[in-house]
Amino acid sequence: MRGIVLYGPPASGKSTITVALGELDPRFALVRKLKMGNQRGTEYDFVSAAELDRLRAAGRVLIETRRYGNVYAIDRDRIDRLTSAGRIPIVHLGNLGDVRRLVEDAPWLTVLLWVPRQICQQRSHQRGDNDTAHRLQAWDETLADLRADDDGLFHHRFSTDQAGPDEIARVIAGTFPDEGTVPLGHRA
Repeated sequence: MRGIVLYGPPASGKSTITVALGELDPRFALVRKLKMGNQRGTEYDFVSAAELDRLRAAGRVLIETRRYGNVYAIDRDRIDRLTSAGRIPIVHLGNLGDVRRLVEDAPWLTVLLWVPRQICQQRSHQRGDNDTAHRLQAWDETLADLRADDDGLFHHRFSTDQAGPDEIARVIAGTFPDEGTVPLGHRA
C-alpha cells in the first residue's frame, strides 16, 4: 500500500487520528496539502496562484479541490519523498471523487471516518471555526456522495463519536506490517 487516505466530513477526526497514528509509529506522516486562499490552518503550506500553476505545469498536482473559497492541492513529490524515506503518507480527503483519483494512481488503505451532523456542528464550534455553516454544508455533501456512490471503496469505517482515536489508530496501524505493506485482500 502506498499510504493511508482518511476520508470524512469536516470535524470527523482526520487530524486527531493522524496524530494518534504518528504517536504509535513514526513512519506515519501527514502529507501537508498546498493551500491557495486564506492563510488559516496549521496543516497546510500556503502557495500563490503562480506557484500552484508552476506545480500543475510540472505534473506534480495529484489532487486539486476547491472548497470554502480556497484551492487545496496534493503534491505528488511530497508523497514520493515520504515513501522513499520509508514513511507511510497520510492524506486527508473530503470527497469521493478525490479518493477515487488518488487510488487510481496506486493502492492506498482507505478509511472512512464518520461523525453525526450534530457532533460535526459541536466540534466545529468547539474548535472555533468561523464558517460552521459551510462545514455543515460539506457534511451534507459528504453524506450525499456516500449515499450515491459508496461501493465498498473503504477498507475501514469508524464512527469517531463512538471509537476513540487511539483505538482507531491501532486498527489502522495494525494493517501495516513492519515493512509497510498491507496484505492483499485485507478488509476490515
